[in-house]
Amino acid sequence: MNIAVLGGGSWGTAVARLLSNKGHDVKFYIRNNEIVEDINKNLENSKYLPGIKFKKITATNNIEFAIKDCKIIVLAVPTNAVRTVLKSIQNEVNEQQIIVNLAKGIEVDSLDRVSEISEEILPKNHFAVLSGPSHAEEVGLDIPTAVTVSSKDKETSKLVQDAFATEKFRVYTNPDLIGVEFGGALKNIIALAAGMSDGLGYGDNTKAALMTRGIYEMSKLGISLGANAHTFNGLAGIGDLIVTCTSMHSRNRRAGILIGEGLSSEEAAIEVGQVVEGVKTTKSAYELSKKHNVSMPITEKLYEVLYLNKDPRDAVMSLMTRDNKEEIEQIFFE
Repeated sequence: MNIAVLGGGSWGTAVARLLSNKGHDVKFYIRNNEIVEDINKNLENSKYLPGIKFKKITATNNIEFAIKDCKIIVLAVPTNAVRTVLKSIQNEVNEQQIIVNLAKGIEVDSLDRVSEISEEILPKNHFAVLSGPSHAEEVGLDIPTAVTVSSKDKETSKLVQDAFATEKFRVYTNPDLIGVEFGGALKNIIALAAGMSDGLGYGDNTKAALMTRGIYEMSKLGISLGANAHTFNGLAGIGDLIVTCTSMHSRNRRAGILIGEGLSSEEAAIEVGQVVEGVKTTKSAYELSKKHNVSMPITEKLYEVLYLNKDPRDAVMSLMTRDNKEEIEQIFFE
């Protein structure tokens, strides 16, 4: 199958390698010509995924060449770059090409999920999202990984499942597009909070509480906007939450640690060296929660830390001293 991968960060690189090594004809679009030359000459993206080799690949900085005659267009760019990228290829895409998104976020200005952006710009193209616990560094090393793919169209999900699945990369399907997108986006908020907890010197108890209450908070917003509650108990929900909150591969957790240690979110992002989706997603989710009247206390306090200069320790104290509540709330039984 001819496949284009757009975006040369670590995750785009890992997915391009996976697809190419499976035998697909992959065109890998990257804006930075130095990275293009590095990949074509050395079969390696030494900037974002050093030491991990392609068997074969065609890297290019010509996006029209990359997408020409391909069956699948993989979006491996940050959420807030998706609209620009899709508009740039809008007149080059044919209706038979499938859009597969890897980004995990919510657009800040519109509060749209990536599927909604794609539907607005390319309304006739089938869309799918790939999500789940999948660090690029481990996928690049062929460490066994399981993810899920979701689309409004069942045949599209199955086609993408077959295209991506290998003996080391297991792909499930899930018809709940809204839930899969929200799970992937919202877990980055909780991962930032978990990292911040580590940076403040708190322990396993604190992180476990954040993760447990975090998955509930994620579910509340998702369900209020049409998601299936069970999705948050799967790979795109609690699976991705676990790996993102506990691993040093997680750029959101690493950024959170740095913020907890006293850096600003901007300084933390520079230190991490790649886009930290959770920072902007915190703002998007906070605004969505207010718009739809959904209580999200962790998100609210993280928003205050990131955007209103609230001290992280004061944010933790605010969470710990909220009014007493029952743990098992009605949402999971409805």
